[in-house]
Amino acid sequence: MANSRLEKIGTIITRTQGLLRSGAMKFDERPLWYDVVTAFPPKEEPRFDRPAPRVDVRPIFYQEDTIRAKFHKTSKATYAVNLTDFRNRTASQQFIDIYRDLSTQGALDEQKVFETAVDLLEDKMRQQREKRAATADVAEESVKTPNVKEDVGKTVKLQDIFSE
Repeated sequence: MANSRLEKIGTIITRTQGLLRSGAMKFDERPLWYDVVTAFPPKEEPRFDRPAPRVDVRPIFYQEDTIRAKFHKTSKATYAVNLTDFRNRTASQQFIDIYRDLSTQGALDEQKVFETAVDLLEDKMRQQREKRAATADVAEESVKTPNVKEDVGKTVKLQDIFSE
C-alpha cells in the first residue's frame, strides 16, 4: 500500500484521538506533543493540502559572525571542542574576545588586528597545552610513586606465618 490515503483522511490530531478512543494506542503511550496540542489547539487546522504561509525569514547576523567566518576560513589548525565543557571557552570564542579587545584599542587597521589576534590566540593555546601537559605529568608521577612506605630488606618466612 504505497499510495495510502491515511494522511488525507484527517489531521494527525484526529488520527491520534481515534487511536486512543479505539484502544489501538494506550493513553500512557500517547505522543509527547499530544497534551500540548489538546491544551493549545492551533488556530488553523493542520491539513496536508493547506499551503504553507509565505513568511520572509529575516537574516540574523551578529557582529562576531563575520569575524568567526574569517577565522575559520583562514585558520590552518583545527581545534577540538568538548561540547560538554562549559568552563573552558572554545578557540573561536577566545579569538573573538582577543579580536574585540584589539579592535577597541583602535591603533591598528582591521587586517593587522586580525593577524595580531591569530598570533595571540596561538600563543594562548600553546600556553594552555603546556599547562595541561604539566598537570598531566604531575598526576602521572603521583600515580607512579605511591605514598605507601615500603619495608626494604624484610623477608617473611612460611614458618612465621603458620606458627600461630
